[in-house]
Amino acid sequence: MSWRLNEVRLDLDQAEDQLPAIVARQLGVAPGEIVGLKVVRRAVDARRKSRILRVFSVEFDLTKETREVLDPQAVKRLEPVVAAPLPVLRKIAATSPVVVVGMGPAGLFAAWHLARCGVPVTLLERGRPVEERVRDVRRFWATGELDTESNVQFGEGGAGTFSDGKLTTRINHPWIRLVLETLVDLGAPSDILAQSRPHVGTDRLRLVLLNLRQRLQSLGVAIHFHSRLAALGLDSGRVRAAVLGNGSELPCNHLVLAPGHSARDTYRMLAEAGVALEAKAFAMGVRIEHPAELINRIQYGLPRHPRLPTADYNLSWNDPESGRGIYSFCMCPGGEVIAASSETGRLVVNGMSYLSRAGKMSNSALVVSVRETDFPVPGPLGGLALQEELEAQAFAAGGADYHAPAQNLLSFLGRGRGSLHSTCRPGVREADLNRILPAFIGTGLRRALPVFERRMRGFVTAEATLVGVETRTSAPLRIIRGDDGQSLSHPGLFPCGEGAGYAGGIMSAALDGLRAAEAVMRQITDRRST
Repeated sequence: MSWRLNEVRLDLDQAEDQLPAIVARQLGVAPGEIVGLKVVRRAVDARRKSRILRVFSVEFDLTKETREVLDPQAVKRLEPVVAAPLPVLRKIAATSPVVVVGMGPAGLFAAWHLARCGVPVTLLERGRPVEERVRDVRRFWATGELDTESNVQFGEGGAGTFSDGKLTTRINHPWIRLVLETLVDLGAPSDILAQSRPHVGTDRLRLVLLNLRQRLQSLGVAIHFHSRLAALGLDSGRVRAAVLGNGSELPCNHLVLAPGHSARDTYRMLAEAGVALEAKAFAMGVRIEHPAELINRIQYGLPRHPRLPTADYNLSWNDPESGRGIYSFCMCPGGEVIAASSETGRLVVNGMSYLSRAGKMSNSALVVSVRETDFPVPGPLGGLALQEELEAQAFAAGGADYHAPAQNLLSFLGRGRGSLHSTCRPGVREADLNRILPAFIGTGLRRALPVFERRMRGFVTAEATLVGVETRTSAPLRIIRGDDGQSLSHPGLFPCGEGAGYAGGIMSAALDGLRAAEAVMRQITDRRST
């Protein structure tokens, strides 16, 4: 039996190869009695800047004889390692293909799980393969020439392809390990299995996507790029086909819909078809950029250290006056800000990091919660309309060429002036963000920033730049589904992932894709047993 020991601490001057000896000393045994030790979690404890610690959880084997002589207090610290329950791989006899729409993490993992269980799958993606998509995005950043079907939002991998590649999630699910191990098998760094805040980085994620495509094809998945879902083929309200933009139809009894949070034409199509939708909470705001070494100094008390990752942060505050939450989101240590538009005449920004997180600047979204009363029009599409209005204003303020409007932080707060320091591609132009942002966002940020400064001394500085606008933190609506995973209004439609309103990042979307696959297989099995 393997055992787990938590809270094993190393100083910055101690190497990880000292862990077996330290564990042995803590348990009162000889180092040779600690067998096969591996690190399963790494974290940093920087609460005391005078003594920053690296904190580990480790797993190892002990002989039965060794454990029997352990000090009882040492035994209390050990946990037996119990394998997490994983989705069962069972062969499903399905005669017609399941159509999966969207090649973000939800769609990819749904297709992968279905195919492993022998279900024929047709996978549709409106955008292009990742290698072509990267060229399209680079051209957009260099020239302002936007391809509305191949961009930061649309294409193989979904919006996460051009992100920090974070794999954190607030949910505790036994399948998380399955997703992480699968990603490592596909080329992600093995460190993600032990990092307390794992990330892949946009550069390594592209390799993973190429390998995953080959894996899916080896399982018999038919992949169709340049294939936009234009309508649902219905028979008495039940989904019977996926209708594509070119007018062709793909017959199916089960359609897994993982559209991504920027597929606004898909949302409108679903609304026109009478699919059950509801407005969902989301948030909007700006990106804030600081020098990475400044954030390191705030968090660690030193500009850099070879055994410390580039520092991140997580800030939140609930405004007692408005009742709105204001918080940091999708923090990108050592990363850059990018134009992430998918529609002509609208500007939205996002953050992106490479695996090394070695950039000179760090950025994060600073966002304010949105309410239905903020929507310019009522109903489930109201949040979408609010996003579009703000993105159009940002596009105009940035010069109508996809440069982003930006403002020095002190200038935004009315405390003086300062220069702009931004990594944003294709670039920024100085603008008064207070004139662009809705009053509730501008006011919320101005009220929250002094609070954040008290929590992170040095956060409010002339070295910081705000870049607008960050509008697509999550889907502005939810495609309502029942306990069986199907649309409440349209049987045969299985909405999942971030764009359907059921996830908030790469990991949670992948997990939701697995759940959708399980729901489809349950229905196939149930229908065959009746």
